[in-house]
Amino acid sequence: MTDIFVVRNQLGHYWGKSKAWVDGSVPRLVMRTQHEDDAINTLFELSSKDVELRGEVIASVLTERGDPVIEPSQIPLLEDPELEDEHTNPECQDETQASINA
Repeated sequence: MTDIFVVRNQLGHYWGKSKAWVDGSVPRLVMRTQHEDDAINTLFELSSKDVELRGEVIASVLTERGDPVIEPSQIPLLEDPELEDEHTNPECQDETQASINA
């Protein structure tokens, strides 16, 4: 019997309780719902914000500790895009440096 549902993306990452993607290596951090329609609604909201998202709702059971039984992703999580822009975009670095010097 299925106890819960989780949302997984095309990279095998799971939607976390902290409203960010997690790799599933720590199952207690993965958002889970008791009802499939709640997970589908979450996936719909996520895909409306990210048109490149290819996700799915996965049925899972809970361990005795209450954690979902899931397979961790083999693909590492990407860095936060905002942080990545600051490190790679010279304009952001100039603005950051200007605000520090001011």
